[in-house]
Amino acid sequence: MPMRYSPSAVVVLCLLAVMLVATVAPAAPTINGAGATFPEPIYALWMSKYYELNGVKINYQGIGSSGGIRQIEAGTVDFGGSDAPMKAPDLAESGLMQFPMVVGGVVPIVNLEGVAPGQLKLSPGLLAEVFAGEIMYWDDPAIRNLNPDIKLPHKAVTVVHRAEGSGTTWIFTNYLDKVSAKWHEKIGSGKTVAWPTGVGAKGNPGVAAYVQRVDGSIGYVEYAYAVQNALPHVSLRNAAGEFVQPTVESFQAAAANADWAGAEGYYMVLTDQPGKATWPIVGATFILVHKEMEDAETAKVMLGFFDWCYKHGGEMALEKDYVPIPENVVAMVQESWKTELTAGGQPVW
Repeated sequence: MPMRYSPSAVVVLCLLAVMLVATVAPAAPTINGAGATFPEPIYALWMSKYYELNGVKINYQGIGSSGGIRQIEAGTVDFGGSDAPMKAPDLAESGLMQFPMVVGGVVPIVNLEGVAPGQLKLSPGLLAEVFAGEIMYWDDPAIRNLNPDIKLPHKAVTVVHRAEGSGTTWIFTNYLDKVSAKWHEKIGSGKTVAWPTGVGAKGNPGVAAYVQRVDGSIGYVEYAYAVQNALPHVSLRNAAGEFVQPTVESFQAAAANADWAGAEGYYMVLTDQPGKATWPIVGATFILVHKEMEDAETAKVMLGFFDWCYKHGGEMALEKDYVPIPENVVAMVQESWKTELTAGGQPVW
């Protein structure tokens, strides 16, 4: 004959069961991050898949690299994201560690009727002149001479740039600063610059959306945004004198010879690299964390996610047109976690 329990006993047993589950399997903390929009498409995919597999919630707000750095320095997020790497002295002053998460390409995108992706050729000098406002119409002789097979309209050039501090802008202007003496003298490079012309838009999504709706416009975005929005990119002449298209292979070529072991604080710039197959505007995007963390459990959960991304996120990165970080660099990063990241003075990895 089965045992029977009074209603009050059933309630007690249920409470005990709930307490036992809570003791055995505490809920994982939610991890919050903010920063660069450059890697947001792959971060979103990784976070969704990780939640599906492990039930761990990772939130990330694409607010731009400057915002990501401000928030991690202020301690309002668990990690920040930036495409513009911080130099070692600045990391030390802020008590931060940075490490690369993925590599991608920045591409100029255009909205010109009848121009297919990769059809329009631009030299480094011409690209700088367009974004400096020195070339005002698309049928300018210098552009026509480089593109004799394209019927270019007499249409005003509308430059679209980032409105906020941006790592994508840092990568793009770092390139222009290297390849154009006039750009170097008058404008320079940074997460923000004094643009001589154009209109500002927020984030990679904002630049892509603006270019998509304005005929005659040109902007710059991480390559995934160009693909997602079906926006024509330009073909660029690289340091070897070859006109190349943005592809995973051309991004990999740019990153191939990077000396990560010699990069203090993992500070690495990948623009205007040598090689016939190299896309010239490539950059790594970085994660920023406090070296001394407030909560050991949160730190372990967060690093567990990044570890999973390194080990299992490579194919997803390639599908989104990013380049995974090489395994030898991942090994270096994880050794740094062991020696540099602590909570309560104790290692967290």
